[in-house]
Amino acid sequence: MTDYQLSAALDTDFYTLFSDVPEEDRAFWDRARTFADDTVDELAVAWDRAEYPLHLVRRLGELDLLTDGCEGPGLTPMSPLAAGLVNMEISRGDGSMGTVIAVQGGLALRSIAMFGSDEQKAQWLVPLARAHKLGAFALTEPDHGSDSVGLETTAHRDGDHWVISGSKKWIGNGSVGDVTVIWARDDDSKVRGFLVEQDTPGYHATTITGKGSLRAIHQASITLDNVRVPADAVLPGTHTFTDTSAVLVATRLGVAWSALGHATALYDAALSYSRQRIQFGKSLSSFQLVQERLTTMLGQLTSMQLHCRRLADLDAAGTMTPTQASMAKYTNTRTARQIASMARDMLGGNGILLENHVIRHLADIESIHTYEGTESIQALLIGRHLTGGGAFT
Repeated sequence: MTDYQLSAALDTDFYTLFSDVPEEDRAFWDRARTFADDTVDELAVAWDRAEYPLHLVRRLGELDLLTDGCEGPGLTPMSPLAAGLVNMEISRGDGSMGTVIAVQGGLALRSIAMFGSDEQKAQWLVPLARAHKLGAFALTEPDHGSDSVGLETTAHRDGDHWVISGSKKWIGNGSVGDVTVIWARDDDSKVRGFLVEQDTPGYHATTITGKGSLRAIHQASITLDNVRVPADAVLPGTHTFTDTSAVLVATRLGVAWSALGHATALYDAALSYSRQRIQFGKSLSSFQLVQERLTTMLGQLTSMQLHCRRLADLDAAGTMTPTQASMAKYTNTRTARQIASMARDMLGGNGILLENHVIRHLADIESIHTYEGTESIQALLIGRHLTGGGAFT
């Protein structure tokens, strides 16, 4: 019985878009590549068992791969291109670890870096970056996903404390971490972010089970039952949902890079399989139909690379717009789904075996296609930009 080798990176870059990556950015990329290659088999087992390998999260912190390009005291500078390449490479290995970067760095750490006080930054930024502490970002509620602007969690000022009540759902690290950024409405209906340590009385979190995607990271359902936190637990730079959106916009481009990582793994697996699989006395790669499908997949993958590289340049120049980030996320997650479907089909029955990795990436793409704004929400954001009129209701 043939043992197919399908997880190796083939450095697919048809337009040589990444041939000029600066040395300091390539150092981040190389560390991410080594991590992805070294852990792919262990993560496939963890995914199958729905286990969260926290020691690998700690390893990402040791490798300084968790900041997602955030800036702040004690953080190693990381360009938008380097942050994107790390997201891409880690997701090429495993989507759950890619989501760890999105949660730990892109959401939790970024919220504090953007809106925290000097004291909050000193307390949390480096521990989160090194994974000495685990962070969560709690915006989504059981009844408010795409319409998160309607969040119902409340924060009432009571003397020298805030009292927070409400529910959250789909919160990565929410049941296994140390601190959660809770988004809630204050007494004046302003949207504020609060740093809530997870051992605070009244904070109750349950790991969500039964997932068919991103099985090697834990998300939680959270109940906040009159959780009392000190007055200085609020992120002082947060006042409106626009502040929350600023964090989400920054992570949206990261999701586009993550989709590129998944798609790269799928294309590379399909191409490797076509060379190794023998049918009718010759390799699949010699068949016309297979070559046509590989060409289609490569064209789609190259398009995704173009989106990511161009927006990394715009982000570095400070000119990337929120709608451009939406377009990258919208296009890349949709395209990754198409590549996943073709790759799964090309592998035939072998495509559903976890040992061949394709089905794991296919399932994980379903999550990134949804989080940080669904396909429909991204389309409406872009549509509003094009037409000047919102169509959300």
